[in-house]
Amino acid sequence: MPSLSDLGQLPKRLVLGRPVRSDRAGESLLPKRLALPIFASDPLSSVAYATQEILIVLTLAGTAFLFLAPWLAVAVVLLLVVVVLSYRQVVHAYPSGGGDYEVAAKNHGRFASLVVASALLTDYVLTVAVSVSAGTDNIISAFPQLAQHRVLIAVVLVGFLAAANLRGLRESGKSFAVPTYLFVAGIMVMIVTGFIEYFFRDASLVAESAAYTITPEPGFDNLTGVALLFFALRAFASGCTALTGVEAIANGVPAFKPPKSKNAATTLALMGGIAATMFAGVTALALFSGVKYAEFPCDLEGFTNCETEPQRTVIAQVASAVFGGDTSIGFFYIQAATALVLILAANTAFNGFPLLGSVLAQDRYMPKQLHTRGDKLVYSNGILLLAGFAALLIVAFQADSTRLIQLYIIGVFTSFTIGQWGMVRHWNREMKTAEGAERKQMRRSQVINTIGGSLTTVVLVIIVLTKFTRGAWLVILVMPFIYLLMRQINRHYTHVADQLVPSGDSRTLPSKVHAVVLVNKVHKPTLRALAFARATRPDQLTALTVNVDDADTRSLQADWDRYDIPIPLTVLESPYREITRPVVDFVKDIRRDSPRELVVVFVPQYVVGHWWENVLHNQSALRLRSRLQFQPGVMITTVPWQLEGSRDRDEELQRNAGPAPGDLRRGIVDDPDSA
Repeated sequence: MPSLSDLGQLPKRLVLGRPVRSDRAGESLLPKRLALPIFASDPLSSVAYATQEILIVLTLAGTAFLFLAPWLAVAVVLLLVVVVLSYRQVVHAYPSGGGDYEVAAKNHGRFASLVVASALLTDYVLTVAVSVSAGTDNIISAFPQLAQHRVLIAVVLVGFLAAANLRGLRESGKSFAVPTYLFVAGIMVMIVTGFIEYFFRDASLVAESAAYTITPEPGFDNLTGVALLFFALRAFASGCTALTGVEAIANGVPAFKPPKSKNAATTLALMGGIAATMFAGVTALALFSGVKYAEFPCDLEGFTNCETEPQRTVIAQVASAVFGGDTSIGFFYIQAATALVLILAANTAFNGFPLLGSVLAQDRYMPKQLHTRGDKLVYSNGILLLAGFAALLIVAFQADSTRLIQLYIIGVFTSFTIGQWGMVRHWNREMKTAEGAERKQMRRSQVINTIGGSLTTVVLVIIVLTKFTRGAWLVILVMPFIYLLMRQINRHYTHVADQLVPSGDSRTLPSKVHAVVLVNKVHKPTLRALAFARATRPDQLTALTVNVDDADTRSLQADWDRYDIPIPLTVLESPYREITRPVVDFVKDIRRDSPRELVVVFVPQYVVGHWWENVLHNQSALRLRSRLQFQPGVMITTVPWQLEGSRDRDEELQRNAGPAPGDLRRGIVDDPDSA
């Protein structure tokens, strides 16, 4: 029959599974077939909303400027190709997994590296919020009756993703690989089928919104000159959401199987080719079928149920047009695969954020807890932190993907830009000592990074200008806050480290030792504490009690005399019935009279078996220890007395802890994996 402790561990084990030994860390490394869905699901899934974001902007001017959509799509594809080629240089030059952060730190300095880190941390949180919200949109497109539960669905999905990632890289990879590949296959089939229908069978592709008309927003009905250029650039900036997540592979190189850099570069190329093909194909089919999509559904003239019914996503309308309606198997397949992969696309952030957090923690810019691996050899604290912030964003923005996307990609292109110019500096430095073919190869890489840096700089400026008033100002405020927070954390760790450096007086022996044993009653814990204190042979030993009740103090003194304890009992008066303050003042007086004297305070304590039993006992010892720890030259020694329940609890914990280190090698336990 399972014990209470077993039942307490049950929820954790159901979520995480069995813990993994540290010496099996190598088994969690990923082959390319699993690395692709883990690290590239974000850019692959962005085809579900990148085209939609372009159309949202273009339809602000009605339908007059939809002819710009193909050209904008071509520009996005070219930018994607350049960025992928640029990051292939990064994974070869910096295979340790720092990505743009490491590139900036080694080539630009601390300021730039922390700007990159703040940008990436912000973007990872937004990746989860946007991907899950967009996935929820596609679920609602198939089942409109769920619209009122949008936020709840999105938050639950974030919790599911966090749990899946807490189980470990390989296990989450296996869970996410199939949906990602099903999505890619479904989109490719839809593109091929749509092109065959459109070009070879003379079958008209007609979206459900093709007959709708859109009245231009005020100010957008007669765009010319600079205004038209700015309008086109705004649509292009929205389409650049297709590039989010490209940097995750550069940050996750250590998770690949050897040869790490080569496998990461190959995965990058596969991701770029697949993402570009799908984005171009979906955009073409959306234009062929006449899809109309507006930020506010009631702007669509002809959409009669705009007040109560959400408009279908662009990819849902394309699937309906290609496969023959919203009741076809193909439509539901695309919707299911799209919703699933969008939700799982957040997994890119769930891998990138903890890895980056670990690197930052190692450099003392984030709390050290982010560098600690959990039961499944993943950075559990980073996963939980990411899930918490993403859930807050989803609730704050009501899981509205259109509003959240306005905050998106600023962080991505900030890190792109700083990273690419850092690579240019890297190649400049490396070429000083290179010759011949090696130098020529470096020159080619430098040209690629220069082109990448130039393009991403231009795009970053466009994004900031076109999205600032649409909500991007919030990200521009948050990034400096994170930067200052990391600087403050680093300053704290540096200050602590400086104070802990050994000095001459660190080895000075105390002039004498004064042991103080706290006494409440004459019982086994007290007698053990007195015995331990005497065993240390202090120069002076004081048994100390505080008088908060005269009757209890007289009873204690009588017991003290009856047991013939060979140490005089010192009684401190406390007219206000305080315990902590008189003891602290007593210890301070000892230190004031003899500053070189070491005071060791022995605190007897009995140990119960369950946490809830502690509530039934006085916590004055805990408060006293918390005050005494701030006193210099004072040591606090807890002397535990284990009650029967605690011994039973200890046996349970030993059973649940599993084999000790070396037991398997010595043959004390069987290998669980050999069965």
